[in-house]
Amino acid sequence: MSKKRSLRLELLKTMVQLAAAGFGLVAALAWNEAIKSFLDRFFSAGNGLISKLIYAILITLIAVLVTYYLSRLIQEEEE
Repeated sequence: MSKKRSLRLELLKTMVQLAAAGFGLVAALAWNEAIKSFLDRFFSAGNGLISKLIYAILITLIAVLVTYYLSRLIQEEEE
């Protein structure tokens, strides 16, 4: 493969990764708003603090679980 084609391929890969990351961020922000609205309505219409605490705990648990399972997958692939 020529240097020019190799550079073009790397540039294309990087652009795809950036686009995917951008759309991932937009999706995460949309889910963020949806979950916050759901918790505000479902748990406490008058007290936003409780729903924010529940939301923070829920998101933290999800982040920990996803990170843990992805780490395990990487570990299994390396073995």
